[in-house]
Amino acid sequence: MQGVCVSVLCVCICVSALLRSAISQSHVKTYTNTECTDGYHWDPLTEHCKDINECETIPDACKGEMKCFNHYGGYLCLPRSASVIPAPEPAITPTPAFNPCPLGYEPHGDSCVDIDECERDEHDCQPSQQCINTLGAFNCQCPRGYSKVGTECIDIDECRFRYCQHRCVNVPGSFSCQCEPGFQVGGNNRSCVDVNECEMGAPCSQRCFNTYGTFMCRCDQGYELGPDGFTCNDIDECRSSSYHCQFRCVNEPGKFSCVCPEGYQLVGTRMCQDINECETGEHQCSDTQTCVNIHGRYQCVDANRCQEPYTHNSDNLCVCPHSKPACRDLPYSVVHRYMTITSERSAPSDIFLIQTTNFLTGSFNTFRIRSGDDNRDFYIRQTNNYSAMLVLARAVSGPREYTLDLEMLSGHPLVGQRSSSVLRLSIFVGPYTF
Repeated sequence: MQGVCVSVLCVCICVSALLRSAISQSHVKTYTNTECTDGYHWDPLTEHCKDINECETIPDACKGEMKCFNHYGGYLCLPRSASVIPAPEPAITPTPAFNPCPLGYEPHGDSCVDIDECERDEHDCQPSQQCINTLGAFNCQCPRGYSKVGTECIDIDECRFRYCQHRCVNVPGSFSCQCEPGFQVGGNNRSCVDVNECEMGAPCSQRCFNTYGTFMCRCDQGYELGPDGFTCNDIDECRSSSYHCQFRCVNEPGKFSCVCPEGYQLVGTRMCQDINECETGEHQCSDTQTCVNIHGRYQCVDANRCQEPYTHNSDNLCVCPHSKPACRDLPYSVVHRYMTITSERSAPSDIFLIQTTNFLTGSFNTFRIRSGDDNRDFYIRQTNNYSAMLVLARAVSGPREYTLDLEMLSGHPLVGQRSSSVLRLSIFVGPYTF
């Protein structure tokens, strides 16, 4: 059966459009397998309700000048002059079998069972979504990290919720936490914990101290941290100061040591002291010699240094009696003494006390340098009638040796002749200032 349009007096009326309410019985739910509505009859071949052509089954369906036109479920009587434009035949959709169960269920024996739309692929979920079957229906679920907006799955920006302690990086469907240098992601994958760089091979050459988020390199005593902040360089203490050692500084890795010249020994860590070889026995003087200790060394002198016409009287004492003709113009006695001073000793400086041992009441004494002071490096300062002081007039450098004859002239009002005695002083100037 076809829908029709008729034209009367050049006016087209689409009657099929006006009568769309009378649709094919293939779209009407039936209550029994053979019951059809008015205008249709059951076709056992197609097992569908088929339209009845009333124009053929009803005699004189239209009277007069009217012409019968069959239509779905009925017929129309139109003027014979009307032209008919056939409408396209609607597609016949098979009528689904009667389902007495609720939507989403299907009959199974005497009961209704749920239809698994996900398993049968009878769902409209997107490829990125997961179909979850429910009783009588189904749900389209987005993957973790996505939220459903309409029918689409949109990535959730978890970084908006500040899950991370330091930095958050959003990725499709998830996120990751990152930490600042010196930290690492904790066990919960969100917080940041300090990294102990000292236990992880920090590049400190000596000592490493871990701090929050970083570390510090430190050096042992005697070293200093280099410009790179990691390397420890030896401090040359000998170059930094000349006061570390009295004689010579020797730099060593991380420290320094002081050394003394030959004939001296180290006292403490920096001072040098003369070794008295005469006391320690570290000399090679014979039995007829006397060991004289001087700065940095020693000297062996003859025990008897008396020269003619003097005779040896006692230790270091030589006498020349005036009874001998050769002694009349010579000092009566010569006493040998020895002393040592350091080089560059400050001047003026008192260095040796001269004192008479025999004092006669009423006598008067004078003291002078008889010989040995050609450069006037010394002078005598008499303190009283029986003593005087030898004074170093200027600083002198060693090693050097002076032999000074210090003379004492004695006189008395009752004795017209004056007497003379000499102290022969050997002065050894050491090579150093200590």
